[in-house]
Amino acid sequence: MSDALKHECGIAHIRLLKPLEYYKEKYGSAFYGVNKMYLMMEKQHNRGQDGAGFASIKLNTAPGERYISRVRSNQAQPIQDIFAQINERINEEIKTNPEYADDVALQKKYIPYLGEVFLGHVRYGTFGKNNIESVHPFLRQNNWMHRNLIVAGNFNMTNVNKLFNNLVELGQHPKERADTVTVMEKIGHFLDSEVRKLYKKLKKEGFNKQQASPHIAEQLNVAKILRKSSKNWDGGYAMAGLMGHGDSFVLRDPAGIRPAYYYKDDEVVVVASERPVIQTVFNVKFEDVQELAPGHAIITKKNGKVSIEQIIEPLERKACSFERIYFSRGSDAEIYKERKKLGQLLMPEVLKSIEHDTLNTVFSFIPNTAETSFYGMVEAAQDELNKQKNDAILAEKETLTDARLQQILSHRLRTEKIAIKDVKLRTFITEDSSRDDLVAHVYDVTYGVVRPQDNLVIIDDSIVRGTTLKKSIIKMMDRLNPKQIVIVSSAPQIRYPDCYGIDMARLEDLVAFRAALDLHKENNSYQVIQDVYNKCKEQVDLEDSEVKNFVKEIYEPFTNEEISDKISELISEPTVKAKVKVIYQTVENLHKACPKNLGDWYFTGDYPTPGGNRVVNRAFINFYEGTKDRAY
Repeated sequence: MSDALKHECGIAHIRLLKPLEYYKEKYGSAFYGVNKMYLMMEKQHNRGQDGAGFASIKLNTAPGERYISRVRSNQAQPIQDIFAQINERINEEIKTNPEYADDVALQKKYIPYLGEVFLGHVRYGTFGKNNIESVHPFLRQNNWMHRNLIVAGNFNMTNVNKLFNNLVELGQHPKERADTVTVMEKIGHFLDSEVRKLYKKLKKEGFNKQQASPHIAEQLNVAKILRKSSKNWDGGYAMAGLMGHGDSFVLRDPAGIRPAYYYKDDEVVVVASERPVIQTVFNVKFEDVQELAPGHAIITKKNGKVSIEQIIEPLERKACSFERIYFSRGSDAEIYKERKKLGQLLMPEVLKSIEHDTLNTVFSFIPNTAETSFYGMVEAAQDELNKQKNDAILAEKETLTDARLQQILSHRLRTEKIAIKDVKLRTFITEDSSRDDLVAHVYDVTYGVVRPQDNLVIIDDSIVRGTTLKKSIIKMMDRLNPKQIVIVSSAPQIRYPDCYGIDMARLEDLVAFRAALDLHKENNSYQVIQDVYNKCKEQVDLEDSEVKNFVKEIYEPFTNEEISDKISELISEPTVKAKVKVIYQTVENLHKACPKNLGDWYFTGDYPTPGGNRVVNRAFINFYEGTKDRAY
């Protein structure tokens, strides 16, 4: 993707179902779980490189023995930093105490991070917050083992203020309004409540506090706690949690916005944000890894019993389409096919833009994530070229010579790696013209393969802000002196902000929104901006369920092609000599390519939860009033 977008998080959860001695005997190390967690997190580094965290729990420890370990980092390479710290501590303990080396019982008792229950997290810091306190997992401590709670997630709540007020009404005093804190404290409140109820029940049955503890662990109803905690949540989430005594869960939002996959055998329970991560790390087949259903939780009790339980009534499935277009790893079998299909479906419009002149067209892509869509586009272009060859042979069959036949058959599709992304250039010079010159060199180009009569077709995953295209890519492409530069987006026009975990919150940053504003100015219809603002302001105090997305009215007068043509102007500076055309995927074709992930609110404004409409209207109010405040 040419415009950098940050996706907030990836989660990794492992529960070992056998004693640690089993893994020592079978795999050669009691640190099997720790090693697998490293791989799980490293294989998801694409989901977050600003911060990472790891937590572990030891089962069945004696009082006075440490059973929870946690380490977090916001260093430049946080995953490596975390496991460097873990390895250093483990090696230090074994070096100081050689008797630990082959004694699993002593390792478990004395070495931190070794355990049976693990939770890992990677994140991008959004909205300027990347201090260590913002890095997951979060820990809620208590001297009662059952009341310790560790939480990490891939999520964003749209109604964080309401959740904060709910906690205050419960008599709590939250230390901040961050949704991670409010979510953890809500779960913690009902965890405390459930533990108290169970203790009172057991006390009536004659158990003292010490005797009651193992029974509380056994009887604790995790699903009940999650149902009460999540009652008022509005957002997209895959929420993972560990309880001090050993119960664990991962809960997915009812619309399935954020992804979660799991695998279970008689040795492990594994949950991750992406399927191929589990496939690779545990060497299992595609069909062995299941998708966690929306509104459901996978719950593993301390005794190893695993259940999938519905926590929230599922909504219409609106799994995030951006996961398929860009964020998730392209090694997933389904995602790979979908991305190729996205490229194939764009070909009719591309052919129209180059007047079917495949002989004088070079096809390429923006490295590196657009490469799979490029393959799909090229396959469709090859079909067109074969058709042209066939038509030529049939048209000339009466006079066709061997030399002419060889000439027709020798035509090849021209595919080249044109754009080359250099190492990230730091724009430390603050003077505008100098900074722009540095940005222009983020990409370099391959010289000598484009002719003056050529069209240059280059595919990108999506065009969000258009800044890198304007400041760098198109300028660099223009140096090759093509006749026309066609920028192709495998995603539709991004018209609306996200509020479920992607750093895309400001309307005025979106090039499609700016294009619509310019079209209204040109058509003397800019009054609609004031009208939409008034309608948004009138809804400020309404319940989320009553709010409508009036920002849609900004786009309604214009066709997709009109907005695309205006975007072509906005991303092309006067110094560019080549004709520039932008082609976007249609929403209909997006759904054809990604039929299981129909979450398209970025493109259509059809938000899957009530809070989304409030957020988009607030984003428009912020734009109109010129404020930089967060819309949620």
